Amino acid sequence: MNGQPSGGRDCVGILAGGGPLPGQVAQAVAAEGRGVFIVAFQDFAEPDVVGSWPHAYVRLAAAGTILSELRRHGCRDIVLIGPVRRPSLRDLRPDAEGARILARLGRALFAGDDGLLGALVRVLSEEGFTVRGAHEFLRHAVGRAGPLGCIVPDDMARDDMGRGLDVVRTLGHLDIGQGCVVQNGVVLAVEAIEGTDAMLERAGRCRQPGPGGVLVKLCKPRQERRADMPTIGPRTIENAARAKLAGIAFEAGGTLFTDLPACIKAADRAGLFLSGIEVAGAG
Repeated sequence: MNGQPSGGRDCVGILAGGGPLPGQVAQAVAAEGRGVFIVAFQDFAEPDVVGSWPHAYVRLAAAGTILSELRRHGCRDIVLIGPVRRPSLRDLRPDAEGARILARLGRALFAGDDGLLGALVRVLSEEGFTVRGAHEFLRHAVGRAGPLGCIVPDDMARDDMGRGLDVVRTLGHLDIGQGCVVQNGVVLAVEAIEGTDAMLERAGRCRQPGPGGVLVKLCKPRQERRADMPTIGPRTIENAARAKLAGIAFEAGGTLFTDLPACIKAADRAGLFLSGIEVAGAG
């Protein structure tokens, strides 16, 4: 634990799951001259990411500890960033405050991610915090419209992008997943709880003879973007290349890149396009 108070400065609390983005948000917050305190979720947050910032490791369901740490460090704005696996109710082991929070979440506990995350944002707001989206601090990491690298989607790829857009929006309305893989009009795989990497592995096994194949990732129509946005990293590019896809299409303005220059470089090296789609009614 490195939980020394962050001084009298306006402090941003970061509720950190896995991956590199919690550290990047911390850097961006510090660059604005604000204090940083990280609540690092045990078994999810990565020590080399959070270790150089004031932080405390806390169990996911220890809401009393989480709230008291945030208040002790003067955090008013908070950011939820980094993946965590949803535990079973049997494994949660909430503290007293956690049990109270779970009761307030109510039926949202048994809903999909959209319902749960929306309810969590509401409860945190009722506790006096302002929930900010990671993209508000990582503007440079948000993918823009159009091709980002040297490779441009061809006509077949654009048709598959359109098909994938329809499929993922349908999945999103059902709160199932954020992605699918389409090859020459055939849906090879859709994303559910297993995540993008596992879906790409399955798509590689299911691909049809011939060229093409596009990974499409979008926000869900009712997604709580302050708590969850589609994320692409260099490993996504590597796995798409391993599945022999032609490229990746993502929602422009609605997708975070863990390392945008590295992703563009990896896509160019693999001969994949990386292209942002403008989605009507998004945001």
